[in-house]
Amino acid sequence: MRIEKKTIFLYLIAMILFMFALSYASVPLYRVFCQVTGYGGTAQILDYVPLVDEELPKRILTIRFNADVGVEMPWKFAPIQKEMKVLVGESALAFYEATNPTDHDLIGISTYNVTPQQAGIYFNKIQCFCFDEQMLKSQESIDMPVFFFIDPDFLEDPRMNEIDTITLSYTFFVADHA
Repeated sequence: MRIEKKTIFLYLIAMILFMFALSYASVPLYRVFCQVTGYGGTAQILDYVPLVDEELPKRILTIRFNADVGVEMPWKFAPIQKEMKVLVGESALAFYEATNPTDHDLIGISTYNVTPQQAGIYFNKIQCFCFDEQMLKSQESIDMPVFFFIDPDFLEDPRMNEIDTITLSYTFFVADHA
């Protein structure tokens, strides 16, 4: 009887430790899951631009750009261009501008998403400022590039037939250094 109580106690402790580890790892695991699957409008991140097949049908999409800041973020943050026309499969470069109007240096970090959500898996970013801390000195302004393309597989997906506009949204938050 004493061995059974000890075994149950050890299983209980192991389960508590496992649940704690799982909760600690859930945010990075969810981020990886979204980036791999495009779930929730999460764009894909690549470090190359694939070659464009000249035989692909030509389709132009309107890409809109949106910028927001979190409640505690005092920065001014906006896209330099509100929208652009992009040929599916070809790379494009857009810019956002961030300004720190305060009298102290401030570090921010951004998140992003793509709408409509089902287009997120085809929106590939080659270079962006997302998930990297950005430090702006007092009264400093910077332009931040986003280098991207729409995957040619977009043309093969029947769910994308009615989609002519994709919106890329970024939100900047104060970086938590607690």
